[in-house]
Amino acid sequence: MAKPKTVTLFIQCIIDAVFPEVAEAMVRVLERLEIDVVCPGEQTCCGQPAFNSGYQGEARAAARHFMEVFGDAETIVCPSGSCVNMVRHHYGDLFNADPRLKARAIDIGQRTFEFTEFLVDVLALDQVDAQYVGRVTYHDSCHLLRGLQIAEQPRKLLANIKDLEFVEMPQSDRCCGFGGSFAVKYPEISTAMVDEKVANIVASGADTVTGCDMGCLMNIQGRLSRVGSDIKVRHIAQLLAGGS
Repeated sequence: MAKPKTVTLFIQCIIDAVFPEVAEAMVRVLERLEIDVVCPGEQTCCGQPAFNSGYQGEARAAARHFMEVFGDAETIVCPSGSCVNMVRHHYGDLFNADPRLKARAIDIGQRTFEFTEFLVDVLALDQVDAQYVGRVTYHDSCHLLRGLQIAEQPRKLLANIKDLEFVEMPQSDRCCGFGGSFAVKYPEISTAMVDEKVANIVASGADTVTGCDMGCLMNIQGRLSRVGSDIKVRHIAQLLAGGS
């Protein structure tokens, strides 16, 4: 596809409500690249929590609203692999009974990109003139890696951040145990999983852990805090926003 000059932002709920600095960092990166940014104020949840909990009707209503809000957008960019995976791979299934809406859902999914995917695969960039002083490791979130097959894109960008030393953690692709409602329904299992993730982060020797999904990073940040670690947690957009 042609490189767009304007993108429409799809902001994950948890970023909108808890971590707005991540969205602000993404905007700074895009503006540095001289890309115009549009952010519809009427956007809401993409419906993933309802979908994952089996509430198809509620998920369908959220998907309809999403398609109304973003229907005319040329390119949609989101700082969350899990939300992009929902739109790209599950919206079509929600409208199997309506071929017209199914085609529309598939079309909008093809125009929706995760942030690092957009930078590397659409804009053909591997660096954005960023600087971050620190030893950084990366967590592969499940929907990003398994749903969207995005693994190398964030690593390419991290490798080209000035003064950043990148180190792989052991078992970087292991789930952190968040999984949205999973962490609420199965707290003991979730805690065991995030404890394993935290141990792997510590073993890497990094002073910062990053990733592309704030749900995972919030879970990891919470556990690091509870065990008294001073390892910093940053969304990759925040690292890329630091100018050199």
